Formats: sequence, structure tokens, C-alpha cells
Amino acid sequence: MGAARLRIRAPAFPEPPVVPLRYPVLLMHGLGALALPWRPSQLHPIAEHLRRHGIRAYAPNVAPYAPVARRAERWRQYLQHVLEETRAPKAHLVAHSMGGLDARYLIARLDGYRHVASLITIATPHRGTALAELVLKRPATVRRWLERLARRLSHLLLPDEPTALLDTVAQLTPAYVTEVFNAEVPDHPDVPCFSWAGMAGPGTDVPITPCIAPLARYIYRHEGLNDGYVSVRSARWGRFLGTLRVDHLRQVGVRIGPGARFDEKTFFLDLCRRVLAPIESGAFVD
Repeated sequence: MGAARLRIRAPAFPEPPVVPLRYPVLLMHGLGALALPWRPSQLHPIAEHLRRHGIRAYAPNVAPYAPVARRAERWRQYLQHVLEETRAPKAHLVAHSMGGLDARYLIARLDGYRHVASLITIATPHRGTALAELVLKRPATVRRWLERLARRLSHLLLPDEPTALLDTVAQLTPAYVTEVFNAEVPDHPDVPCFSWAGMAGPGTDVPITPCIAPLARYIYRHEGLNDGYVSVRSARWGRFLGTLRVDHLRQVGVRIGPGARFDEKTFFLDLCRRVLAPIESGAFVD
């Protein structure tokens, strides 16, 4: 019997499909620096994936434990850099978690509306989170320990950025966000805003990363369905696009133990293809 012939068939056109966006995309991360020891930035792998599809995506770092106004000012500087480098008049903002509050502040209070084509928030606490109240209710010794830990971690990873963990957490309480932030940071009519929520754990059949399961149970008792950090109700803002069946960490590719399967790179690419591209062409249909 003769030897079998090995056939290797190369694709005629192997390049990944390009998403033809006119404007660049600025990816904005949330509170914390959990992913940074393993990545150049929290959303860097997603930005790399988008770039392979022709999207001019950027994922810089801002202070992981600083209040909204301080972070928003840094995002404003990065936005200016992106526009200068790409020579584009505007950019799309795609923001995860607290990054969505930063983006809203940038648009409304720092004149960012002049240079922002659209905003998409993912699991952003637009009405705060009960988790912030839980942290602030801890004994003083625990709060001081958390503040020191955040300061050391931030200095290790981003030594030039300020740290004020407890002040930042205070800005994420439901009372502050609903009564102060939302009143002072109105949406701008020229910037369309879209949102996604996430859910996992209690009240669902979606597995959740074990280390945040206790947080999800606490939020569930106070706010209902949530992703371990932010409730579905709190994440709804502007034109609501739906609820992701995955926890807060896995939405951006942070995997610590078992949890729901989720392809965050494909999700962000689909956002660009199915939401941002139609927005630019005026053909978006919810």
C-alpha cells in the first residue's frame, strides 16, 4: 500500500475581515488593576484583536483607584492623543464598569462631546452599586488596610498616578451616583449612548467566578440580578442593548477559576461591526 499523501490547502484570502470604521475606538477600563500584572493594560488584548480587523483601537491606563474627575482628565488627554495620531475629528468610547462614568464626565464636563462620536458602556454602575456601601461599612481597620493595599498596588504598576480608594468607592454608592453624579453629569444630545449589563450567579443559571460569588449574593439581596459588581438595573442607560450572561471579570477577559464561557474579543469586535459601523453610516437599528 502506498503512503498516504498529505494535502495542505491554504485559504485563497487568509486575512481577517476589516471593519471599516472612520473613527478610532478608545477602550476605557474600570476600577482596579487586577489584570495589569499580566497585561500592558486591562483591555490591551481586546485592542490588539480589534486592530487585527483594521480598527484603530487604543487601550491606555489611567489611575486604577482615583475619583472620576481625575480619571476623566487623564482620559481627555489620551483622547486628544488618539485624535492627533489618527487625524480623526472624533472617536468612539467603549467603556467598562467605572470607565463609563469617566466617559460620561469627560463628555459632559470636559467638553468631550465635541470629539466623541458615540459612547457604549458595559456593566457601568449608572445608578451606583451596593458593593460600594458594603466596602464603606467595613471596620476602620479593614478600610485602612484596603487603602494601603490599593496605594501599594497602584504605585507598583502606575507610580505616577494618584490613589484615593475610599474616596473613589464613595463616588460609586447608589446615593451619590443617583443624587449627585447624574444630576451634575447630564447626557449630551449630540452623543448617542448605548449600554450593556451583565448577570451571573444568584437568580441565574450562569456560573460565576468563585472569588466574587459572595459579592454577587450581597448585591442580589439589595438590587437583584447582577454580575458580581454591578446590577442589571444599574447598568441600563441610554439605549439598552441587552444583558450579557457572564460575570464582571470575564466580560474583559479576566479568568480566575471556573466560570461562564465568554469570548470577550468577539463581543467587542461585534460591537464595532454591528453598532459602531451602523452609527457612522446612520443605519443603526436597535
